[in-house]
Amino acid sequence: MDTTTSTPGGQDSIQVSTEPKNEEMTEPASTSEHKTQLESLLEDLGLKHHFTEKLSLSTILQIDEKTCTDEPTKCNSDLPGYFLKKTMMVNVKARNVEFTSECESACDAESDETGFDDSNDCPDGLNSNNRLNPLDIITALFLCSDGFVQQEMALKMSMCQFSVPLLLPNCDTKQCSLMLWAMRDIVKKYRPLSLSESKGFIEDRIVVSKLPMVSFVRLGECSLSKSETLNKLLSNSQQYHDIFVHRNMENGNCPRRISNGLTEMTWYLPCGNKNMDVFREPVAVANLRGDIASFDTQFSFLCQTSAAVFVFFDDLDSECELLSNQHHKAQIFLVGNRQSQRFSMDAVKKVENKLNLTKSNVLLKDKQMNDADFVKNLRKTVNNVVENTKVKMQIEQMADIAHELGILVDEDCPECQTAKKNADAITAKIQDIPKYKDAQLPLQGEIWKNLTRLEKEEFRLRKVGNQNIEMYKSDLKKEKEELRTKQNSYDMSEAMTCFISAISRPGIERSYFLKWMRMNLDNLSRQKLSGLREAYKDKKKSSENNEEIKEIDRQLSNSSLGIEHFFREMGQIYEASVSLPETNLSRPQFKHLPRLCAELLLDGFPLELVDGDASNIPLRWVTDVLSQLNDLVSPKSKILVVTVLGVQSTGKSTLLNTMFGVQFAVSSGRCTRGAFMLLIKINENVKKELKCDFMVIIDTEGLKSPELAQLDNSYEHDNELATLVVGLSDITIINIAMENSTEMKDILQIVVHAFLRMKEVGKKPRCQFVHQNVADVSAPEKNLRDRDLLLEQLNEMTQAAAKMEKKEENKSFTDVMEYNQVTGNWYIPGLWNGSPPMAPVNAGYSEAVYELKKNVIQILGKCESSTNDISAFTEWIRSLWNAVKHENFIFSFRNSLVADAYMRLCTEFNKWEWEFKKEMYSWTKDAEIKISNFGRVKCEVSDIGQLLTDLKSEACLVLSKWETKLLENLDKYFKQTEGHVHLVEAHREDFANSAKSLRREMESSVHNQLTVATDIRKGMKEIDRIKVNHTKELEKRVGVLIEECRKKKLDMTDKKLDEEFDKMWNKMLKEQVLYKQETMDVMGNVSKCLRDNLSHKGSHACELLSKKKLQDCGLIPIKVSPKGFWKKLRETLFNYEEPFMVLQKLADGIIMDCSKFVKEKKERKNNYHNTFIQEILHMIDERLKKQKDVKIEIDFEVSLKQHICAVAARDFQKMHEDFIQLNDPLICLNQNKERFRVNFKDEFHERDQCQKNAKDFTDRCLRPAVENFINSSLGPDIIGEMKTKFQFSTRMFFQYSVLLDLHLKDNFEDYWSYICSYEGYVKKLILDEMVKVLTNESLSEFEDRHLWSRIKSINDAIQKAQAKEGGNLQKLIKDIQQELGDKLVISEDALGPFMILNNVNQKEFAHWLTVCVEEMKDNMKEQFKKTNIKTKLANLDVKPENELFKSVVGCGKQCPFCKAPCEAGGSEHKVHTTSIHRSQGLGHGDGLGQKKSLVIDICTSLVCSDNTFHCDATNGERHPYKDYATIYPDWRIAPDKSLEDSDYWKYVLKRFNKEFAEAYDAKPADIPDTWKDITPQIAQESLKSSFNIK
Repeated sequence: MDTTTSTPGGQDSIQVSTEPKNEEMTEPASTSEHKTQLESLLEDLGLKHHFTEKLSLSTILQIDEKTCTDEPTKCNSDLPGYFLKKTMMVNVKARNVEFTSECESACDAESDETGFDDSNDCPDGLNSNNRLNPLDIITALFLCSDGFVQQEMALKMSMCQFSVPLLLPNCDTKQCSLMLWAMRDIVKKYRPLSLSESKGFIEDRIVVSKLPMVSFVRLGECSLSKSETLNKLLSNSQQYHDIFVHRNMENGNCPRRISNGLTEMTWYLPCGNKNMDVFREPVAVANLRGDIASFDTQFSFLCQTSAAVFVFFDDLDSECELLSNQHHKAQIFLVGNRQSQRFSMDAVKKVENKLNLTKSNVLLKDKQMNDADFVKNLRKTVNNVVENTKVKMQIEQMADIAHELGILVDEDCPECQTAKKNADAITAKIQDIPKYKDAQLPLQGEIWKNLTRLEKEEFRLRKVGNQNIEMYKSDLKKEKEELRTKQNSYDMSEAMTCFISAISRPGIERSYFLKWMRMNLDNLSRQKLSGLREAYKDKKKSSENNEEIKEIDRQLSNSSLGIEHFFREMGQIYEASVSLPETNLSRPQFKHLPRLCAELLLDGFPLELVDGDASNIPLRWVTDVLSQLNDLVSPKSKILVVTVLGVQSTGKSTLLNTMFGVQFAVSSGRCTRGAFMLLIKINENVKKELKCDFMVIIDTEGLKSPELAQLDNSYEHDNELATLVVGLSDITIINIAMENSTEMKDILQIVVHAFLRMKEVGKKPRCQFVHQNVADVSAPEKNLRDRDLLLEQLNEMTQAAAKMEKKEENKSFTDVMEYNQVTGNWYIPGLWNGSPPMAPVNAGYSEAVYELKKNVIQILGKCESSTNDISAFTEWIRSLWNAVKHENFIFSFRNSLVADAYMRLCTEFNKWEWEFKKEMYSWTKDAEIKISNFGRVKCEVSDIGQLLTDLKSEACLVLSKWETKLLENLDKYFKQTEGHVHLVEAHREDFANSAKSLRREMESSVHNQLTVATDIRKGMKEIDRIKVNHTKELEKRVGVLIEECRKKKLDMTDKKLDEEFDKMWNKMLKEQVLYKQETMDVMGNVSKCLRDNLSHKGSHACELLSKKKLQDCGLIPIKVSPKGFWKKLRETLFNYEEPFMVLQKLADGIIMDCSKFVKEKKERKNNYHNTFIQEILHMIDERLKKQKDVKIEIDFEVSLKQHICAVAARDFQKMHEDFIQLNDPLICLNQNKERFRVNFKDEFHERDQCQKNAKDFTDRCLRPAVENFINSSLGPDIIGEMKTKFQFSTRMFFQYSVLLDLHLKDNFEDYWSYICSYEGYVKKLILDEMVKVLTNESLSEFEDRHLWSRIKSINDAIQKAQAKEGGNLQKLIKDIQQELGDKLVISEDALGPFMILNNVNQKEFAHWLTVCVEEMKDNMKEQFKKTNIKTKLANLDVKPENELFKSVVGCGKQCPFCKAPCEAGGSEHKVHTTSIHRSQGLGHGDGLGQKKSLVIDICTSLVCSDNTFHCDATNGERHPYKDYATIYPDWRIAPDKSLEDSDYWKYVLKRFNKEFAEAYDAKPADIPDTWKDITPQIAQESLKSSFNIK
């Protein structure tokens, strides 16, 4: 700023007509005796520690709590942060500091109370003595920042049209520094007079531009405001701007404490419009702060570097030694104010003569001259100097003069100089850019482009023609290997050796090197590209120049050379090296490259994600760099991603740079190509709020760029890029221009397409539409109309994209994502406030961008979805890029994060499902005990029908409770923020439906079991009554017999007693009315059930039933004959089985399942019930319903059901008859005859029967009941135990385990069994696995737990029964039975002998019973240890293998092409998927080619090709594999992620080619060469990769 008076401190005042006040001239006193002025100020600003530990870019750019808050500055220590925040966002208000009104009001109140203004009592920063001059803040920040922050500040200040430091003073050391490095990055574009006609322009770094410099200094005191005068001088009448800080600015009148001696610099650059340009030629302007008498060094420097020096004064010393002593090249101009009382014309004339100045060199402002006239004269003088001077100097050249004067140069630090030397060593050799790239960067040229072409062809198979697909893919793989071999044949170039060596240097030197490289390369490219762009512009004028335009496009691409090309080469060197064998010695030497790049990323340098020239991602390189980055940061560091998309040259990079203060390249002759990512740290204080550690910013090349528009696949390229970055982003900023509706439609279609794809693969995209160059004060109505138009276009584009992706259920944009017209649109005014190059950045622009930034961070903070960590981000890059290489993105998308999230959901759901089932198993078991004991123990209801009703009602309540719990668990699961649950949101409904389906299934099963148990109990009621009567009759007769025998005087030996007992027994049997239970006609019942089942199938079904009696069916195996199919069969394609073979397999499978069901029912030794046959018919119906490969004719269905029902009826008839035999009262009575005899003899001899009866009761009644209970309980326990094992946790893991087991066994017979009889193989495997996994030790925990619980129940029952007074043994036993009524089922037959003639003491019996029960416990535990696992499994009521099979096999559907089994979770999934498909020649016997050899084609390749198939579902018509989903809509066959994905089955076919051919009676397959290289280890790794096993 300027003053009119000079003080020791050098303060300037803006008084014009009067002398300055004395108090304004005094130097501010130091705040402490021991502190220097600089130390004191830095302490006030909170920068003291940064004077030694310099501020770095990573520190100032990190996102903290002040990033997005508008909290005003409260104290001086807030000022640096405020200035940096505003400056980094190029806000022209950065130098205007406002303090809080609270502080000001506090100060005002203090003044009012005391009656005077004591500034020392006011809050810090309010009084003009305490407030800080903006120049002090700027000087302090430059002193406390490293070279890169200085450079960034200078660049942003220059964009704001602020002056920037040329000479930076240190008031403590009296030393100053030339800020050459700080200004290195400033690039200016202008149009001098000479180019105004051609409309050309000059674009160059300002430090190398040879411009005249005009300097302005002050000698002594001066009433003219030098800085304000300069602002007026450099501003035209329409465009005034405060380039230099002056007194009339906010805080400009505050005393300067450390900035005197600061020399600032700015430039006036013409735009070529003579009506607007102040000067027609460019000129540099320097402004020295303070009195030149105090700053002789700075003044000398300006005199030797300037074309002219304008000296402002009031009072001249006539001797004027200061002016005359300078050895200067510059003209001296004296600028004085005649209105000053100190002005002396005589002194002016003396100096004029002494310095040999002409009148034109003296400019005086008199009373008649106003400011405008004075500025006009001054401008004229300056213009004259500029146009006529020959003194022009680059700032770079000023370093030599600085060295002569003892001025420090910021570039002189050794790190900077070494880095410059290293960078120059590389760039100095660049003459012809295309030739240089071919020679020094050979790996990224045509080789890389050809690799890219081959990669995409692998996935798209557009040129396969009539070749075999797998052979073609094998050839492509060989071509790729040859290209990699060619890359590896190159020695590392000299340039790359130097480059890698330089970036391997310590931190600060590496940063300097990269900056030098970037600047050098930008300079080279700018020179080369300017001519090509001019040629491009000329050719575009005519539409006939298309070929020439394409050639210029190619040259533009080839002539572009940036630092990214060196990193790209580094990436290719690395990728080529990792393609070498592990044993190759060249491989380890490049192992460190990803870490180097990761360190740079962490330091704030961008990483190229997408190579803009090849339109490809070097995936291995990028993923390894990010993997190294993950190792460098804290474990599991979370990231959020912000991306910008839009048309080329709409200011996307500028927008990101303004928002985040970053340094994406902006139009230095080259537009952004591809996509780059930057990392910004999140400060600790906002990590919790944002739930992340870093923010990733992605800048992309413009969509619809003119350079790419000439290419045929430009839309495809744009789509790929948009899909990738939208998929990676948490929020996407879309730059659109409403004024160009055609272009807007194109952009929106690309963007909406990307959003639609993300929605379909489980991502939840968020976006903000940014309308640039729209004044933020536009009428709301206009903005509203624009938003309506935008939504209309978005809806239109959604429908178009949905049609392309075959997802036409998406009708409007809001179907794809959440979108609010008001909050989703931002209007940002133009970047420049006026006409460049002299226009500053529009304050409205940076304010609007700041508001957008706040909104973006707010949205990110509210993200419900889980934040990615770096490894997850890496996986998204891999999976998205692999998917966009396919033509059909949605069906091709495979992501391990999605797979992991789905697996976790399946695992959790399986746990909840099993908890539900286990609970219902337990409940049903207890209910069956109650039913079995009905009528034997007292019950709350007297009617068993009522008990059944009550139990069914209770079952419904329990089922509802668990269904609700399951659904609540599901809701809770999807609310969590970890585990990427949002990625599987699409499956939520499937799992909810599975929960409901499970409830229905369990309800049906429970009701059936209760009904069967009730009906069986009803049937037993009469038998039980007869048995009780028999027991009573026997008791009466035995009592009579005992009395008779005792009356006889004979000695009754045991033999005589036996004879008497036998007589009595035989007599009783003769006199008893024998009960004969009627035998049920099971065949008739089954026949009726079958007829009911088929009644709704029509008259033909009934007619078929009538033709053959059921008893005549099922006598011979069912055989499906091809007869009847020939009329319908057209020529069958090789990859489809004939329908009769499909039906035969189906029939065999159903028959096997039904036979197993019947076998299990027979093992339970229960009576037959009609629900059994109904369950069988339901099983058949379900299996037939799921079979969609062929049409199920009614003839087949009837024949199959008749066969199964007839076989089952015979078995059930036998089971029923066995049950009647087992429960025949007479047989049961005879079975207990000996026990009755023993009791009779004991009673006769009056022996104590306590111990014996207790032992008998334990062995015959309690032990069988406990064993039955354990056998009914152990099944669910085993299932639960097996489900904790990896292989049984999910269907996918089970499939992986099965295939791995096959691989390790390496046995053809096993593979053959797995492929040809999948279900049978799996069932056997499950049983074998159970036998292998389970041990007596592992089961003992469950057995002991159940045993202990029943023992406890028995002991409790004994105590309670004993506590009841009175009664005999029968009552005691009845009481025990009553207490155990809901715990155990005690056989009535076993109880019979204890109900008569027991000469026992009740108390003694109870004692011995307790002892026997304890012995029973020990015996049973010993028995558990001795019984083998197979025996235990065979005795279980609930067969674990059935439940495990059901859970791991799932829906049982198989891929329609290769027969690989579905692994989707839940029972109600809508879409079938499998992790790994196989060659069709392995799938079934019809997998034969035209030469009758096994087919090697894999469906994951076929679905990408133009090949066709036909089958029964296509009615014999050929149908493209690409559109398989129209025929099989419930199958999703994702193409392989890579050529290695199907290596497992390729290896199997290669390994057993001959054996499979013999088995299928075919010729062996022609194995591609690359398959022959697959080793067992590679096959196993491929298996792990396919199933995403880490």
